[in-house]
Amino acid sequence: MVSNVETGGKHPGVLATLRATPPAARYLLGGIFIIQAGSLVQAFIVLYLVQRGFSIGHAAAALTAYSIGATAGNLLGGELTHRIGPRATVAGTMACCAVLVAAVPVLSRPALFTYLIATVALAGLVAQCYRPAAATLLSEVVPEEHHVMSFSMMRVALNAGATVGPLIAAGLILMNWDLLFVLNAVTALLYAAVAYFLLPATRPAHDPKKAVEGQRSVYLVLLRDVRYQLYLFSGVISAAVYVQFLSVLPLKITSEGGPTALYSIVLAQSSLILVLTEMKITTYTRRWPPRLVVAAGTLLLGLGIAAYTPVIGSGVTIILGTFVFVLGVMVSGPTAFAYPAKFPPHLRARYLGAKYATFGLGLALGPAVGVLVWQAVGSRSFLFFGSATIVAAACALVGMRDDVQRRFPAEAGAAPDARPAEEVRSADDARAST
Repeated sequence: MVSNVETGGKHPGVLATLRATPPAARYLLGGIFIIQAGSLVQAFIVLYLVQRGFSIGHAAAALTAYSIGATAGNLLGGELTHRIGPRATVAGTMACCAVLVAAVPVLSRPALFTYLIATVALAGLVAQCYRPAAATLLSEVVPEEHHVMSFSMMRVALNAGATVGPLIAAGLILMNWDLLFVLNAVTALLYAAVAYFLLPATRPAHDPKKAVEGQRSVYLVLLRDVRYQLYLFSGVISAAVYVQFLSVLPLKITSEGGPTALYSIVLAQSSLILVLTEMKITTYTRRWPPRLVVAAGTLLLGLGIAAYTPVIGSGVTIILGTFVFVLGVMVSGPTAFAYPAKFPPHLRARYLGAKYATFGLGLALGPAVGVLVWQAVGSRSFLFFGSATIVAAACALVGMRDDVQRRFPAEAGAAPDARPAEEVRSADDARAST
């Protein structure tokens, strides 16, 4: 791995970090790109069911069921990772996801709606389990000084997959709508195979000293960790503000008579900026105190959303606002999602699961709240949500005090039965050389 000593005391750049990334992390990131490119259920389930003869209400209910399952799946993924390890969690849940997603076209008949809802909810549940597992494994195979950069790579893989997926879907729809679910199932199986055959089998991080307190003790620690609760609350607000870009901004553009192409332009703009520049920006932001990075990025996110408020000249302000908005996402995102990896091994998976679950909750609640506020005050809703990031930034400043080792002094080291990152990387290198 590249160290600060090897680079003259400086943090390595993007290419140096990529070259130094262990094989396990590369396989993991490749798998994330594959599954994200094929994860089409949430994006297309409403359109698919409507064209299959379902009412809009039934189609919306299916989307809600998937979203609820996905939110719970992050918590389940953290629990499974803690108990059976990240590799088994990814391989097992992705295999289940493939079966459930493949069943959706078979059950997409009004007479089988109850079974369809149950299947879609379970698909959402298992589809999201991989995220805390992948984040935990990434934190194990990559040294702590590279955590923020590695989580930036993970976000780039997610965004790149999310960009490619809809393009593939557009072609599949022209042939047969059912092919969307075939692709989703195939990519889930591919990711399961990558996890089972290529990822290291790190052992679950149990702490014998805490065993007498029972499995629930970790959740009690989490619930009593006021600072972590503030950090999670900051994430909920940020997620709810972020999703206004996807839910309310299109309403503003169409209500003001703007061209649909304008929204397509800002979507493409945001994707390109994220994929091409986030890792470079992260090479700078990872040098700064995490709580300041997250707070600053959150405020930039809010400033970009607030820039959507004006009606006059809104086309220009939307494009400029999107640039600031995406800059805030890139500044805060990698550091915010890497933060739970600082916690002791026996807490890490569940803390990561809680982060992904609460962020998903913000994404789920944001559109409903945003539309209600939009209907009440129009474009001023963007000013409201932009102002909300002040609260989110304040919660991040207080909640992300970099004192994890002081708060958990007896647990700061690796768990006794968890393999250290150096051992995992040595195994990877040995396998790569054979």
